[in-house]
Amino acid sequence: MIERIRSLIPPRKGAAPIVPEKSVAGRTLLLLITIMSFLSAVTLGGVVLVQKSAIAWSSDVGREVTIQIRPVEGEVMESNLRTAVSLAQSTPGVASARALTIEESQALLEPWLGAGLDLTAIEIPRLVVVQLADPVDADIEGLERNLGAINGASLNTHAAWRQQLNTMAGTIVVSGLLVLILIGAATVLAIVFATRGAMATNREIVDVLHYIGASNKFIAGEFQGRFLSIGLQGGLVGTVAALLFFAAVGTAAGGMLSSEAGAQVGVLFGRFALGLAGIIGIAAVVPVIAGLTAITSRVTVRRFLAETS
Repeated sequence: MIERIRSLIPPRKGAAPIVPEKSVAGRTLLLLITIMSFLSAVTLGGVVLVQKSAIAWSSDVGREVTIQIRPVEGEVMESNLRTAVSLAQSTPGVASARALTIEESQALLEPWLGAGLDLTAIEIPRLVVVQLADPVDADIEGLERNLGAINGASLNTHAAWRQQLNTMAGTIVVSGLLVLILIGAATVLAIVFATRGAMATNREIVDVLHYIGASNKFIAGEFQGRFLSIGLQGGLVGTVAALLFFAAVGTAAGGMLSSEAGAQVGVLFGRFALGLAGIIGIAAVVPVIAGLTAITSRVTVRRFLAETS
């Protein structure tokens, strides 16, 4: 794959081969930049997936509130449920309200109590699911006041869950950015060492260029062009590999989402669909890596020549 992508990049015409095209340092640096590009793209893609899922999940949670009605002695549960549904439906900003059946309520308790338990002998709290047409305009406070007429009724807006979700998503995004910074720093250090090594290896050629009147700017430009080519090749291979990785993981995750573990992963990462914004973000890794490689090599060469002149 590296050779195929490398063939798509036209060679620099008229450039003096100061840095040999097939040098060991060049191949090693190409492999390293490919790995760094792949890690950067995967990290960036993961951040995009988590952020998209968090925004979608928070939006869904924000459009739903629940009314919990606890069993109270002397109260008829079904009557309280009908009253709660009626109060919710008459509240401005509410799209619909529905009381969960006893079977649905028991299913919600299965993760904690286990499956197969007969709960018909005891009264369990019941829920009314309220869908909001517009979370901003919905009169949640009015609904909460009206529910005070029902003994054992309480309103849950899931605000705590939304706050925890936003905090988790923000932490993952910040951690991803820190990882990208560390990857960038490691890439810069690798380029610096590779450039200085290439300068030391080709010291005689540099001295001859100086002797015939070549300026430091010209020599730095030659190294910059060579390392720009390496950066483009490595960036292309790394980002293409990252896109293939997400495509493969998305295909594999599609078959796992039916299982309980797959559903947990699906909540966090969705269906591993990057979307247009995610693909553009990953594609942006190529020019960023190439530019970082070229600029770092040029600065390193200029400093090296200044130190040895």
